[in-house]
Amino acid sequence: MERNIEKSLIGTLGIEMKEVGEGKVIATMPVDERTRQPYGLLHGGASVALAESVASYGGMLLVDSAKQAVVGLEINANHVRGVRSGYVTAEGNVIHRGKTTMVWDVKIRDEEDHLICISRCTLAVIDLPK
Repeated sequence: MERNIEKSLIGTLGIEMKEVGEGKVIATMPVDERTRQPYGLLHGGASVALAESVASYGGMLLVDSAKQAVVGLEINANHVRGVRSGYVTAEGNVIHRGKTTMVWDVKIRDEEDHLICISRCTLAVIDLPK
């Protein structure tokens, strides 16, 4: 995944993985012209893209990438506060790690540590073609 990150939506939105551990990922994303909606607020879709990127990146690290991959199966998000500038930070934690699915909890906060968005992302664990 590392080799393709800059040419993906992750790179386009300026998302940076800051801390990666087993079952936990922290990433940042700028609130700028790439991620704001026309009213000047962080676009809800950008928050969802950040949440799914964090969950998918973390999920990828929990499977044997030579044999399996993870893909988004379902995501929901509650946007609880607006933000107009700066950076947001997403912290994702795995809350279920099964053979065929994973569930991740992702909280996005602004620079003042206010909760901006809370998301739950379900990943499907798929076998790669042989």
